[in-house]
Amino acid sequence: QVHLVESGGGSVQPGGSLRLSCAASGSIFSPYTMAWYRQAPGKQRELVAETGGSTRYADSVKGRFTISRDNAKKTVDLQMNSLMPEDTAVYYCNYRVRYRNIDSWGQGTQVTVSS
Repeated sequence: QVHLVESGGGSVQPGGSLRLSCAASGSIFSPYTMAWYRQAPGKQRELVAETGGSTRYADSVKGRFTISRDNAKKTVDLQMNSLMPEDTAVYYCNYRVRYRNIDSWGQGTQVTVSS
């Protein structure tokens, strides 16, 4: 599995913005999907945004978050705007190669939105 390193988490006030970055290293197989998930206390881990053959967003973040991918740099970013307290969670970077049954996760980065 590849090694994923996230950065950019932190604390922000409601309405603020954060940009998360994820860098992948190791053997990369294509085609692959990269995504951001999040998990809040007491809740299931949920897909936030995904980019591969297509791009998807959770309904709760659509219009506020943007996922971007740089295949040459092996990075994926998540621009988060208009943050709300409900966005508070640990955010995880995910790398998946379905035809090889590869599913790798980063350690997660905390995002806290509070006044």
